[in-house]
Amino acid sequence: MTIQAPARAGHILSFAQTLAGGGVERVLLRLAGSWAQRGRRVTLVIGDATGPLAAELPGGVEVAAGGGGGYAALAVAARRQARALAPDVIFCPGNHYTGVAASVRPFVRAPIVAKLSNSLAGTHRGVADFAYRRWLSLHPRFVDHLVAMTPASAAEAERLMHMPRARLSVIANPPAVTRGGAAAIPLPAGRFILGVGRLAPQKRWDRLIAVMPLLDPDVALVILGEGALRPALEAQVAALNLSARVHLPGHVADSLPAMARATVVALTSEHEGVPGAIREALGQGTPVVSTDSSVAIPELIDSPAKGSIVARGEEDALVAALAKWLAPGAPRPLPTIDRGDPAGDYLALFDALVSAAPPRRGARR
Repeated sequence: MTIQAPARAGHILSFAQTLAGGGVERVLLRLAGSWAQRGRRVTLVIGDATGPLAAELPGGVEVAAGGGGGYAALAVAARRQARALAPDVIFCPGNHYTGVAASVRPFVRAPIVAKLSNSLAGTHRGVADFAYRRWLSLHPRFVDHLVAMTPASAAEAERLMHMPRARLSVIANPPAVTRGGAAAIPLPAGRFILGVGRLAPQKRWDRLIAVMPLLDPDVALVILGEGALRPALEAQVAALNLSARVHLPGHVADSLPAMARATVVALTSEHEGVPGAIREALGQGTPVVSTDSSVAIPELIDSPAKGSIVARGEEDALVAALAKWLAPGAPRPLPTIDRGDPAGDYLALFDALVSAAPPRRGARR
């Protein structure tokens, strides 16, 4: 008697707009590299593959042109590649990309797995919020399985997306690792606050810059990242006469050494998903001050020994929290050790979906 081997997700297709930087894209590259090392074929459709993260493209991963960096062009390219390659699984790496996943759905039979990368609540206001919630409620129609990074994020998805619990999994991001050969950046000699993230409206770095005059004058601020708000943030720094204390060195290939050196890592975002910067800082034994920008924040800063959570827009609370951790002799938390195998957990999920999923009817080939 012949025993048929269980179906396996031998070919995984995913997509990204650019490699200009960003946590979603960086995590995608880590996962893709690990999947390829484990013998899976991985194809990434990338709109513009020339950004700083191009140096982190892992070996063994196929890259397909994605139209130059525009969202609509990426959707067209993803559809074209999905139809031509017939992958076993399509992985949508974050909320931003679920529109691409929706456009691909009618043309493929493969299961679509989407990762929840950002908060679902508090990101829009008024009519935009109503439209966004309606959009969220449509996700169960084209996403076969949703992956959240923490239990609270999964509960939020179940409530706002109406995603059935049986189609939800919790898998953390793979931990960051130190990149050998990454260029070192100059860091202040004394106490300094570190911010890590895109210079984008969501991150609200203006809040952090605004409180610098209220802290000890020997405390510096370093924000690692690049983005469209650089001119506005530089103008704010100049207006507050903080040029000697606030440094914006741009994108860095490896932020872990700076996190290890920092006195405190700060995140002042308006909304977040499960911020990798918090996990990475705690992994280095560096305390964190964060706004209450996500339901996942209390799951990460789950002890007063690890840091402080402050309400968004509460300047006095932000100053007090930063001053606490900047105080000479303030204790540092024990480094948090990431355990588990997120890349392997994804592969187990992909294999299970491929094994269980019947052929989709009506998919155009």
